[in-house]
Amino acid sequence: MKARLVPLYFKEKKNSEFDERLLRIKKLLENEADFLEPVECGTPIPEADAVVFPKLVRDAFKEVETIKKINLPIIILTSLFGTIEMWDWEIATYYKSKGIKVFTPYNLELSKTICRALALRRDIGQTKFLVFQDNPGEGVEGISTMEGFIFKRFYWFEDECVQLMKDKFGVEIIKRSFRKLGEDARNISDNLVEEVSRNWKFSVDGVSSKALKSAIRMYIAVKREIGDDDCIKGIGINCLNESFFTDTTPCLAWTMLFEEKGIIWACEADIMSLITKYIINKSLNASVMMSNLYPFLMGETALEHERMERYPVVDEPQNHILVAHCGYFGLIPRPLAEKWVLRPRALAMVDENAIAVDAYYPVGDITLTKLHPSMSRIQAIDGKLVCYANFPGTDCRTGAVIKVKDGYDVMNSLYSHHSILVSGRKSPEIEMVAKVFDLEFEKL
Repeated sequence: MKARLVPLYFKEKKNSEFDERLLRIKKLLENEADFLEPVECGTPIPEADAVVFPKLVRDAFKEVETIKKINLPIIILTSLFGTIEMWDWEIATYYKSKGIKVFTPYNLELSKTICRALALRRDIGQTKFLVFQDNPGEGVEGISTMEGFIFKRFYWFEDECVQLMKDKFGVEIIKRSFRKLGEDARNISDNLVEEVSRNWKFSVDGVSSKALKSAIRMYIAVKREIGDDDCIKGIGINCLNESFFTDTTPCLAWTMLFEEKGIIWACEADIMSLITKYIINKSLNASVMMSNLYPFLMGETALEHERMERYPVVDEPQNHILVAHCGYFGLIPRPLAEKWVLRPRALAMVDENAIAVDAYYPVGDITLTKLHPSMSRIQAIDGKLVCYANFPGTDCRTGAVIKVKDGYDVMNSLYSHHSILVSGRKSPEIEMVAKVFDLEFEKL
């Protein structure tokens, strides 16, 4: 996908300088944008995602009423480096004061992010998310779900969430039976598993041959469900709450499908995390994952859930968060991870034959982000991944320790225990994405 941009110029001001700047911008954004023929300000604008000014002159003030009538975002890219020139801050401020939606990227990555987000906004209405679940939190035919007292509380299982996502983004949620998927996976032959396995090599530690085969069966079964539907861009399974439907976990399947098709995954069929990950990954072209947040300020509540006796020892514990999911830092596909290995399951609530991914981000800047349940705003929290901590025999064999500026502020502002973690300091890019999708931006 590429953004469709219309270069705009003022009457009698299209000259060699304009052409040279436009040529330079086209080269810098060749992978993110297609540029239509330049159009004079005041003439009809063809169908596009945004208009772009490669050059601004004094007429920008005189033509403000004409600019206000353009029903598209405006991107100012007037420098030789695919960004706004500082001389144009006043014009940009003037336009904003008139209610004009203006993007003023100050580095090339922001410009690329804006273009990718614009293209995604155009395409997202054709997107489908496929989730496998039967009766979350309730159980079927007398079989109680795992930790149903927790899963009954999650907004992502509510019909309201599904409808709001459709209304806001146009994304369709397709629900299919996890029970049937598990049965289909069990019936896949050893011969087919061996044939598929020959094309994949994984780093494993302690994973039995039987467990690896079960994980690959799940991949084959899910891939069959996707079929030739290229509109399926995200996927999830209620893999913990209804874990009795299978003898494995989908962690390896999600890794394989991301590597093979670029399909974004969500643990526990959390479609709120899924839509956030999808938008951020496709707009930023960045590493994304989801995991549980355990702020040290939660005290015993978080420790009891993870079967831990203490938090890692750090300075300023009030400003630290332990991050872990299913025994490890969280599921990261191999292309997005610094280190990656497949291990036996850590949680007792899944089958003893199940597997888990033990993967790592680089130590350093990290950004926590999540869409609000209203789908009207998105949050970004700057942090530092300072280290990893190991707690053998617990439900947190390996967790990441993240430091934030103000832990009290974070505690009062978090949307969910599930957060999307993006490697690097990405809040400026996320702010641009928010603007493209008409979301309020909340920065912590």
